[in-house]
Amino acid sequence: MSKKLRWGVLGCAGIAKRSVIPGIQGSQTGEVAAIASRDVAKAQETAEQLNIPVAYGSYEELLNDTSIDAVYIPLPNHLHMEWTLRAAQAGKHVLCEKPIALNASEAARMVEACAAAGVHLAEAFMYRHHPRYEVIKNIIASGEIGEVRGLHGTFTFNNAGDSNNVRYRKEWGGGSIYDVGCYPISAARLLLGEEPEAVSVHGLLSPEHDGVDMMASGMLEFSGGVALTFDCGMWADFRNTLEVLGTEGRIEVPTAFIQSPNFFVITKEGKREVEQPALNAYSLQADDFAAAVWKERGPRFDPSDAVANMKVIDACLTSIHERKRIEIR
Repeated sequence: MSKKLRWGVLGCAGIAKRSVIPGIQGSQTGEVAAIASRDVAKAQETAEQLNIPVAYGSYEELLNDTSIDAVYIPLPNHLHMEWTLRAAQAGKHVLCEKPIALNASEAARMVEACAAAGVHLAEAFMYRHHPRYEVIKNIIASGEIGEVRGLHGTFTFNNAGDSNNVRYRKEWGGGSIYDVGCYPISAARLLLGEEPEAVSVHGLLSPEHDGVDMMASGMLEFSGGVALTFDCGMWADFRNTLEVLGTEGRIEVPTAFIQSPNFFVITKEGKREVEQPALNAYSLQADDFAAAVWKERGPRFDPSDAVANMKVIDACLTSIHERKRIEIR
């Protein structure tokens, strides 16, 4: 494909260097043309490491580069809205790292600003772009596991010793719900095709980590008595799993959000492994984004989905701090 979407990256975050930039570079539609940091030496070093042609010493310089079509924003959570609004004003399409904002109000403002500027906005939940989630949805719809009775999701890791990590800055949008709890929350909404009615979440608020939720366990109530139970954490052993429980069987996804794409279906007929292609979800995300920018097809996920996900996250955080069940309106 000769046509390429020219990307700029605002910041040198680990997720950008490890995953998103290589994913864009390996996509069919994208090229990373520039990277910016407030530390020009850091931008230059990253550009050299990842074969990016241009390095800027400020985000403003990159946004002023008229050759850039779209920007990826992997900045700390509290900066997502500011730089999305600035990018939209500069006429750049925006892929913003999850969670898209600090709350649903910010997310709605970002969606409105991008719509007004005529640019595409997407939240960087790369896992949703791998075809296995469509396969899982189709298995559920086929009735093979019967009626869905519940889901359980986990996403935990232990990085508590890194005291300077941005995840442990409360005012910057730190905490496990923002960082990893958002995954099982979004997955349940995706697979059930509806929004939860209420949430109840209990969290470990750590004084050693600026009071952010280092661990959280909760329940999202959906219609028909169906619920997602989940736990997430940044001070626990590593897991990232998803189970869909039905009346006649279940689906087990041992690595639900990262790593191996294969999963299992267990029914009275036995246990079968559903093999899935080892595709780069970050590359698929970039290609889906480009298709939406070029209006070849509609966005895989409407920007309003990000606002809806933030409403659930807002409710989860309120539930932790107020120690009560929160209805979502």
